[in-house]
Amino acid sequence: MAKQVPVVDYLELGDTPHLTSHECKSCGALYFDRRNACAKCFGREFGRTNLANTGTVRAFTFVGRVKRPFVSVIVDLDDGGVVKSNLLGVDDPEKVTPRLPVVLDTYVAGTDDEGTEAVAFGYRPRGGA
Repeated sequence: MAKQVPVVDYLELGDTPHLTSHECKSCGALYFDRRNACAKCFGREFGRTNLANTGTVRAFTFVGRVKRPFVSVIVDLDDGGVVKSNLLGVDDPEKVTPRLPVVLDTYVAGTDDEGTEAVAFGYRPRGGA
């Protein structure tokens, strides 16, 4: 298998890829980026937590002014986190609705000259769309 690296530092690869988040130890707010203080409670201590691989679409938009149109979504994760990503495997706009159940999926976004694969993530409808 080729060496793989995630395109973002909060994507953990392995047997079961998943997202991780910085979690405020005072109030539980979640952040993908590093923080010096929590924007919600101003707490300064953070831990790491694994996020759910499943969720529902909160909002979506179709981006069509590019060579390859795609669906951009905001996903409410089942454990309370929220993430912006692309919806994978859906070409029919009629099949995308708010509260659509989705699951995390990964894909190879590119490969460098040495064969290292850059792995990105998106969400696919659960149970087919």
